[in-house]
Amino acid sequence: MTTAPERLRATDAPARRADTHFADPTRAEIFEAHRGGKLATGLTVPLRDPRDLAIAYTPGVAEISREIAADPAKAARYTWANRLVAVVSDGTAVLGLGNIGPRAALPVMEGKSALFKTFAELDSIPLVLDTTDVDEIVETLVRLRPSFGAVNLEDVAAPRCFELEAKLIEALDCPVMHDDQHGTAIVLLAALRGACAVDDRDLTQLKVVISGAGAAGVACAKILLAAGVADVIVLDSRGVLTADRGGVKADLAAVTNPRGVTGGIAEALTGADVFVGLSSARVPEELVAAMAPEGMVFALSNPDPEVRPEVAARYAAIVATGRSDYPNQINNVLAFPGIFRGALDAGARRITERMKLAAAEAIFSVASDDLAADRIVPSPCDPRVAPAVAAAVSAAATHSE
Repeated sequence: MTTAPERLRATDAPARRADTHFADPTRAEIFEAHRGGKLATGLTVPLRDPRDLAIAYTPGVAEISREIAADPAKAARYTWANRLVAVVSDGTAVLGLGNIGPRAALPVMEGKSALFKTFAELDSIPLVLDTTDVDEIVETLVRLRPSFGAVNLEDVAAPRCFELEAKLIEALDCPVMHDDQHGTAIVLLAALRGACAVDDRDLTQLKVVISGAGAAGVACAKILLAAGVADVIVLDSRGVLTADRGGVKADLAAVTNPRGVTGGIAEALTGADVFVGLSSARVPEELVAAMAPEGMVFALSNPDPEVRPEVAARYAAIVATGRSDYPNQINNVLAFPGIFRGALDAGARRITERMKLAAAEAIFSVASDDLAADRIVPSPCDPRVAPAVAAAVSAAATHSE
C-alpha cells in the first residue's frame, strides 16, 4: 500500500485527474456564456407548413385536449409534464454564496436544468420563488402540479429545507428530493465504499466524524447509519450534537455518537477514521494528525475545503474534496440526474431510502472498474454513471411497490 505523501505530496502541484485539465475561464467568457440564459425550449415535432400547424396546434391539438379532459391520466402520454422536473429554489442557500435571493439564484437553477438534460435526457424547468414561507411554497407547487412530474429542491436553507421537503412529499403525488441533502449523501456513501475497497476496510467498523449539521450533514449521517455505519459523530458550531439542540439535531443526536464523546472537533477527531467536512469550518493540521492511521478526509466545502488536500494527504490514506481540480471530487451530478430518471422511468411516487442506497451502490459499481486512491468515484462526466443509477433506482422503486 502506498503512503499518503506518495499519493499527493504537499510540495507538488495539486494532483488532477486526466479529465479535469482545463484553463480557468476568464470573467468575459463566463458572462458571454450566460448572456440570455443557458436554456431554450426545443421542438419534438416539425412546424414547416400549414399541415404541421394543424396537427401541432389548432385544430388538431383540440383532439388531444378532449382526450385528456375525458381521461386525465393520458396527460402522461400526450404532454411533457410526466417527464418534466421542476428545479425549485427560494435562493436562500446558493452554492457558497448564501442567501442571495431568487433572481440571483436563477442562473444556478438554469445550470441544474442543463445538467438534467445533458446527463439524463430529462427536460426540466427552473422555478425560483419570491417567498421563504414553507406553506406558500408548498401551495404554489401543489397548484402547479399538472405542469411537472417531479420536484428537485435546490439551495433552500436549513432548517426550513427539512420541513419543506417533508411537506412536499406528503402534498404531492410525484417524486420530490432536496438534492443538497440527498445527492451529497448518496455520492459520499458511494465514495466511502470506494475508499474502503481501495484500502480493504470494513465500512461498518469506521468511526466517522461529520462537521456540519445542516442539510447535507444531516442527510449524510442518516445514509451512513442506514448503510450500517454504527459510529457516527455529528458536530455543529457548538460542538458534538446533544439532545438539547432541539428539532432535527436532537433527533440526530439520539441515534449518533454511541461512545458518548463530548466537546468539539478536537475531541471528536481523536482516533477517528473518517472526517467529513460540510461546514466551512477550518480544521487545523494537528487535529488531522490526531486521527487514526490510514484515515480518510472528505473536505467537501467549496471553494475552500476545511483542510487543504495537500495538508490532509500528509496523514490520510484517502483525500476527497468538492473541487474539480483535485482527485476524488464529490459531485452531486453523479447522483441526481440518474435518480430522477430512474424514479420517473418506474412511475414512482416517492424517492425512498431503498432507492437512495441503490443509487450509491450503482455509482460505486461504476467506480469499481478502475478503483485507486485517487479514483474512489467515477468522473462526473463518465457517461456510464447516469444510466447505471437510473436502472438501479428504477429497479429499487419497482421492488418497493
